[in-house]
Amino acid sequence: MPIIVTLDLMLARRKMRSRELAERIGITEANLSLLKSGKVRGVRFETLARICEVLDCQPGDLLSYEAGPELPDGADEA
Repeated sequence: MPIIVTLDLMLARRKMRSRELAERIGITEANLSLLKSGKVRGVRFETLARICEVLDCQPGDLLSYEAGPELPDGADEA
């Protein structure tokens, strides 16, 4: 997937553990771990907003885009 999640870098910059962030934003550590690893297909804007509030950052500090191979016309990603 061309979207790269850099949440782990922001946590390190803020000297915060995943457990603390999960507690403060109201999600499980397991779900936060999936988000950090990029294994989720989406994230709610409400969750993203809470992460940004707690870490005092912008969504662009947590997500980046890297172009990958283009899909053929009419093809959908599974």
